[in-house]
This record gives sequence, C-alpha cells and structure tokens, in this order.
Amino acid sequence: MINKTPIKICILGGGFGGLYTALYLTRSGWVKSGNCQITLVERNDNFLFTPLLYELITGELQRWEIAPTYQKLLAKTPIKLCQNTVKDVNFKERQVSLGNGDRLWYDYLVLAVGRQNRWVDIPGLKTHALTFRTLADVERLQAQLHLLETSPKESFRLAVIGGGPNGVELACKLADRVGKRGEIVLIERGNQLLKGFSEGVKIAAAKALSHRQIQVYLNSNVKAIQADSIVLIHQDKEIILSVNQVIWVAGTASRNWVKSLPIQQNEQGKILTLPSLQLVDYPEVFALGDIADIDKSQQWIPATAQAAYQQASCTAKNIVAALEGKKLSAFRYFHLGDMLTLGQGAAIVSSFCFNIEGYLASIIRRLAYIFRLPTLRHRLQVLRNLLQKALLKIRRFFRWKLIKILSQNSVNN
Repeated sequence: MINKTPIKICILGGGFGGLYTALYLTRSGWVKSGNCQITLVERNDNFLFTPLLYELITGELQRWEIAPTYQKLLAKTPIKLCQNTVKDVNFKERQVSLGNGDRLWYDYLVLAVGRQNRWVDIPGLKTHALTFRTLADVERLQAQLHLLETSPKESFRLAVIGGGPNGVELACKLADRVGKRGEIVLIERGNQLLKGFSEGVKIAAAKALSHRQIQVYLNSNVKAIQADSIVLIHQDKEIILSVNQVIWVAGTASRNWVKSLPIQQNEQGKILTLPSLQLVDYPEVFALGDIADIDKSQQWIPATAQAAYQQASCTAKNIVAALEGKKLSAFRYFHLGDMLTLGQGAAIVSSFCFNIEGYLASIIRRLAYIFRLPTLRHRLQVLRNLLQKALLKIRRFFRWKLIKILSQNSVNN
C-alpha cells in the first residue's frame, strides 16, 4: 500500500555521485511503488561526463555525447529535478535552503555537490587564467583557441598549470589540436607528474609529452601571471615565459557553504563519514564523492569518477537497507585501474598490472566510458554514433585504396 506521505530522499548535486545514486534508487521497490520521492537538486542544465571532456577540444566527441541534459536523462524516471543552487543545510530540522529562498524537507539526504576550483594567492591568476572543469570552461577555451588559430601570429604558446591527470591529459590534447604552430608548456610545483599513479602510467605519459614536444617544468612555483607572460620560480631562479593563454588545473577546494556546515570535517574541508558513508552525527545523511572522507579509513580512495560511481551504488543500497531496517554495508573501494587520454587517438589503460598504450588503448578507454554513461538509451545513441563514424572511416579508406589501384592500372596501361 502506498503511503500518503512518501519518504523524501533529497540528493544535492547531479554529478557522478548524485545522479548515479538517484538512478540506482529508481531500481528499488520503494521508489517503484511510490513510497519514496527522489528530488535531485542541480543548478546546471546538463550532466557532464568529465573523463571525456578533453575530447571536445579535439572534436573527437560532440557536446551532446558527453553532456546530455538532465531533462533527457530523467525523462522516464520518477526523479524530480530541482534546478537551483544550495545555500545551506539545517541538519536538525532536516531542511535544505535553496538559492531562490525555497526550502526542501528530507527524510534522507545525500551530499554529492563535488568541489570547486582551488584558487591560490597568485597575482593575475583569476584575471588571466582559464579553468577546465565545466562546459562553460570548454567554451571559453575553444573561443580563445579559435582566436589564436585564426590570428596572423606565426606561433603561440599555451601554459597548463598542474601536473596531475587533468594537466597531462589536457596538455596532450591541446598539443594535437594546435599542431606545430602552438607550443605547450606544462608546469608542476612538485618533483613529478601524476603523483600516485603507477610507473607504467608515468612512463607512457612521459613518452606522450616528449613525442608532442611539450615542455615540462617541475619544481616550479608560479609567482605571477600577466596578460602575455607568466613568472616562474624554477630551481631558485626567476623565469619569465611569454604565453598567449594560461589554463589552471591545479587542484580543487570545498565550496564555501559546505565548509560552513556544522559537521565534522578534515583539514582539507572534506566531510567525515562512517564507513557506510553516513555522517558521523547524522545517520540519515550520506556524503560521497570528492567532498567526503571516511573517518579513520585505512583504504586510499581517489577523488575520481570511478570512486564516486562505486560510492553511488553503495549509498543507494544503504538507503534502501535503512528503509528496510537492515544493517548498512561499509564502502570498499575496488580499484579497476587507470585510464588517461594522451592525445588524439592515444591513451594509456593500466589495469591489474597490464598496460595497453596507443590507439587500441584509446578505443578501450572510449568504450569503457561509454558503458558508464548514465542511461542505457544514451549509451546506445553514443555507441551508434561511434560505430557510424568508424564505418565511414573504413568506407573512405577502401574508396581511397580503390581509386589508387585504378589510377595505377590506368598509368600502366
């Protein structure tokens, strides 16, 4: 029998953690029967599959493929989309305050809002640097690249600050996009790129960067950024590099309203949770993704889509378990491996001590991510488009071979 007042599940954030938790919950009998009401709070129009964001730079994928609208994704589900921003959460009253002044009440709450760009006190950073996290960021970068590519300049230089996976992947894609006309500089304050990754991944990345003649500056602190240059402290010496554009991908930070919440957090501003992903003081609240940290956990959990995807499944199962009065499960992260794009049609796939590089790796990576897209309908659409493009390339290749053979026969005759 359907309750007159359904249990309210409120999910804040429509990224990997939030959207996938909502979609997993729709498989539950509680939701199918109408006993639960799911509200997803997200301010953006489009979901963004961030691991494939780099493919927009080189035109390997189109915007609709990696950024479907929430309206499309949620069309045939009971999930209600509340397009708004979050202002605050009152845990004692079980109430969420939204940016427009509205309030949402909940029985269960999921915090999955993600983190934002980390800005440090570098003169000129916010004024002259672009970021690379959202669709708006991509559009701004695309516009700037178009200006440089259509300008009368014989050459130009782009500087990417941040030597993590975002910086390495972006640098390789940019190098393939701009070709010989553009020079790419990758700057990292530490003594190595891709800290925390396996040696196989690091070696493959180093080869890709070297092949594309990307200049790498390690142990380099950015002192200042100006409209046409960047000042570095490299090996205790000040270096001034002329640059046409700077892209900042050096880390993330907690959102201000998250940091001000009256709950336990670690030194990095991440919310402390129990192994079940529940908040320490509020068991009806779950936190996941890169805003959460399991208190006293012995397991390393990366701030990646892979981890958020697994946590979403665990969160959905634990909410259902709580509804049924069963014991909740502890989250256990299972590392499937690492996949990085290293340029157009190039990648590294490292899993269970096996490394695959090059074009084959790019195909494996692309397919693996396609099968992780939010809904079956969207996966099939993207896969069909991919197959159509592949068949078109094959057809063009054989047509070219046929023309070549006919022309050779014509000359011989």
